[in-house]
Amino acid sequence: MLCNVEQLGLLDYDEGLRLQRQRVAQRKASEIPDTLLLLEHPHVYTMGRNAKREHLLISQEDLEQLGAQVFETDRGGDITYHGPGQLVGYPILDLTQHRRDISWYMRSLEEVFIGVAAEYGVRSSRLPGAAGVWVGDAKLVAMGVHVGRWVTSHGFALNVNTDLEYFECIVPCGLRDKGVTSLEKLLGYRVEMEGIVDLVVQQFGRTFGFEMVRDTTALPMANHRV
Repeated sequence: MLCNVEQLGLLDYDEGLRLQRQRVAQRKASEIPDTLLLLEHPHVYTMGRNAKREHLLISQEDLEQLGAQVFETDRGGDITYHGPGQLVGYPILDLTQHRRDISWYMRSLEEVFIGVAAEYGVRSSRLPGAAGVWVGDAKLVAMGVHVGRWVTSHGFALNVNTDLEYFECIVPCGLRDKGVTSLEKLLGYRVEMEGIVDLVVQQFGRTFGFEMVRDTTALPMANHRV
């Protein structure tokens, strides 16, 4: 089974959302195979279906000073942050070709990143009742998905070299007693984004049983300094 990989570089959130919706429509019409979009976003806070406005802790004026936007989305979960140095992935998968089981899909996504972290010697795990991948009580990978007619959208955000101070402006994922971490913080050095992309693609293919096919017209991921 094939999965196409589109590596998009740094892309505004609204443009990423537009492209994601286009690919979902194409997948539902069987015009494209399962697809994995990989990208980074400029500073943005996104609010899922279960988000509470009070979990955004700063004013509109402060947001403007930060150069950050806020978007309401149809994914699951609460509020989170996306920004340079964070690898965001939007899998567009037809679960009728795999398993019609959203819990299985979420656990499989988590398995991808438990494997990626292990490649760097980082021991990560699941946390009961909280989606994502954790190192102790600090979240390394946030996850929030939408499924319509069994086709998935939205997905995951892996903190690679992310500026974690931006998370101080929110209650990440609505969890007041948990923290956020990154590979850079855990390892003590900046991590090459291209190497992370390669590992994610490999682990994604291994976990879901895909042959991963790179889109040769796609853009390389940059190593943004934040």
